[in-house]
Amino acid sequence: MSELTHFDRNGNAVMVDVSKKGETERMAVARGVIKGNAAVFQAVKEGTVKKGDVLGVARVAGIMAAKKNSELIPMCHLLMLTSCGIEFMMHEENHSIEAVCTVKTTGKTGVEMEALTGVSVALLTIYDMCKALDKGMVIGEICLLEKTGGKSGTYRREDESDD
Repeated sequence: MSELTHFDRNGNAVMVDVSKKGETERMAVARGVIKGNAAVFQAVKEGTVKKGDVLGVARVAGIMAAKKNSELIPMCHLLMLTSCGIEFMMHEENHSIEAVCTVKTTGKTGVEMEALTGVSVALLTIYDMCKALDKGMVIGEICLLEKTGGKSGTYRREDESDD
């Protein structure tokens, strides 16, 4: 198991010094799900939500959040993202919408937090735009699916059925 790196020898929280690390291409993919009632699912699917294009707005919100990740998570580095995208899959059988955020950069530190932040804010945006139809929506199953680059190499989530 890796050592926690966001603490100094006295136990104080610190931002990790990455100045001596080499730049590599880095990529991370995160996913999450929002589950609601049939009315929410149909309204999003048919584009009839009164606040507008739910998935279009959620996509932009998630991308904006990934770009601002270092302003939200205290010890994260400000990164120049080279790519960020969010895709949605509609699952009619359980009235859920799955979001997947993929983020890329070339740098000294990874983009896992940016991908996780992007998917989280995309799902929160769906909730915000649809809460008039269902305040009981549930957001969950947020996880890192994959990451590449850097000293720790490649990570791929083994078993998604345990989410």
